[in-house]
Amino acid sequence: MTGVDDVPGRGTTPVRNELLRIEGAAKSFPGVRALDGVDLSLRAGEVHVLLGENGAGKSTLIKMLSGVHRPDEGRILMDGREVAIRSAQDAERLGIATIHQEFNLVPGLTVAENLFLGRQPRTRLGLIDKRTLHTRAAALLRRVRLDASPATPVRELGIAQLQMVEIAKALSLDARVLIMDEPTAVLTSGEVETLFGIVRALRASGVGVLFITHHLQEIAALGDRVTVLRDGRSVAEVPATAGEDELIRLMVGRDIAEQYPRRRPDTPGAPLLRVRGLTRAGAAGGPALQDVAFDVRAGEVVGLAGLVGAGRTEVARALFGADRYDAGTVEIDGRPLPRGDVRAAMRAGLGLVPEDRKGQGLVLDASLQDNLTLARLHRDTRAGFVDRRAQRREAAEVAARLKVRTTGLDRSARTLSGGNQQKIVIGKWLLAGVRLLILDEPTRGIDVGAKVEIYRLVNELTAAGCAVLMISSDLPEVLGMSDRVLVMAQGRLVGELAGPAATQDAVMELAVRPAHGNTNDQSAMEGSDVG
Repeated sequence: MTGVDDVPGRGTTPVRNELLRIEGAAKSFPGVRALDGVDLSLRAGEVHVLLGENGAGKSTLIKMLSGVHRPDEGRILMDGREVAIRSAQDAERLGIATIHQEFNLVPGLTVAENLFLGRQPRTRLGLIDKRTLHTRAAALLRRVRLDASPATPVRELGIAQLQMVEIAKALSLDARVLIMDEPTAVLTSGEVETLFGIVRALRASGVGVLFITHHLQEIAALGDRVTVLRDGRSVAEVPATAGEDELIRLMVGRDIAEQYPRRRPDTPGAPLLRVRGLTRAGAAGGPALQDVAFDVRAGEVVGLAGLVGAGRTEVARALFGADRYDAGTVEIDGRPLPRGDVRAAMRAGLGLVPEDRKGQGLVLDASLQDNLTLARLHRDTRAGFVDRRAQRREAAEVAARLKVRTTGLDRSARTLSGGNQQKIVIGKWLLAGVRLLILDEPTRGIDVGAKVEIYRLVNELTAAGCAVLMISSDLPEVLGMSDRVLVMAQGRLVGELAGPAATQDAVMELAVRPAHGNTNDQSAMEGSDVG
C-alpha cells in the first residue's frame, strides 16, 4: 500500500481489542520539544480522553496520527503492526478520521459536496451522480440530527452546524479510529447531548474514539480512560471516573484550590458604561435587540448570560461599534459614543475580545509583536514611522506578564496554542490602555490552567478600576466571576441577579422565560434580585 507501510519484523502482540498504540513518540520543532516520549493506546469500542493544558502536545500528537507530522522518534502501531502515516490519505486508508478544531470545509460548496469531496459517487459515464450524492448526504445528516439540506452552501451555516457537518464527514469514512479535537467547544447543551449520543453509538459499534476536551465534566459522562499530557509527556493514565481535582493536578502539576478567584469590590465605583434603549432590527425583520438597558460600574465584572441566539454577542458588537443599532444610547463616563464607530469606542477605552478569536481577534500570519501592539499602533507611530523598538519592548513586557508560551515574539500567532492565542488577544487591549473590556466567550477551547490565568487577569483589571462585561455560555464561569449577572432572552434583557439569588437554576429560569418587557418593568424582574 503506497504511503502506508507495514514495517516487517517489528510486529507485536496487541492487547485484546487494541486498535492503535503509540510508543515513545517524540517530535521537535525549531526551539521547541513538542512531544517527548508519549505512550498511548486505544481499544475498539472505547472513548479514550486525551487531556492536557494548551501547549501540552495534544495537537502535535493528533496531527501525527492524521498524517500532518511524522514522529522523530517512537512508533505507531495499528492492530499490533507498525505503520508509517505520511499523509491524510494514509490515515484515511488505515481507518483514522480526525475532526479538527479548525473546520476543514470549502465554504463555496454545498453540504453534500463537502461530505464527499474527492469521493463523489459517479455515473457510468463518469459524471457526478448528484441524486446518489444527496441521498447519502441526507442519511448522514439524519445520523447527526442536523436539520439542513444537502444542497445548502456551507457558507450559510452557523458554527454549531459546521461542527455537525465535520462529524458527518468523518462518519462517511467508516473510520475505525475517530479523533475528536474539542468537538463540544461551539455546541449548545442540547447539541452536546446529540453529539454524545452519536459517540456512544459509535463506541457500541466497535469504533475507538480519541476525545480531546477541556470540559472536565464531560470526561466521566463519556469517557472510559484518560491519558494526561504535560509539557509534551504522557504523565498518567487514569480511569474516566477520576475526580476533577486529581485531573487538574495531573494537568498543571499543582493544585488549583479555587477555580474562580473572583475578588469582589468593597465599594462599587461610579457607572463607567451606561446603555439605554439599545434596539436593532434583525436580518429577518424581527428584533435582534430590543430596549436593552444596563450599567457597568468601575471595578466590577458584569456577566451577560442567556441561551444561544439570545442577543448577547449582538450587544457586545453594538457597544464596540462593530455593528450599528437603530435606537438607544451608549455612554462612557457620561459621554455618548457615536453609533457604528469602532475607532471612537477604542478612543473611549473600550476593548472587545470576540467570540471568534482566530477570525476576528488575531491576524494569524502576523507576528506576536504585531498582534500585541495592533490596537495602539497610533501611539507607536511618529511622522508616519512605527517605533519598532518601543513596540518590541512593550510586547515583551505584556507577553511575560501573561505568561505566553512562545519561542519568540517574531513567531506568527497561528503557531500558538488556543490558550496562548487568547492571551495575545487580551494583551492587545492591555497595551491599548483599555478601561472597559468586553469578553465574549473568553475561555472557550482553552485548558483549566489558562482559564485561571485569564480569571486572575480579570481581577487585576478590576482592581485597577477597569470594568469587565463577560459573555459566556459556561454558567459556572459566569456565576463564579461576576458581581452581577444580566440575563437575556430573545433580544431583551429579562433579569438581573446578584448575591445568593445568582444561581444556575435562576439564570436558566429567566433565560427560557418568554421575553415580555425589559428589566425596567417590574414584571420582568419578578423572581430576580436587582444588584
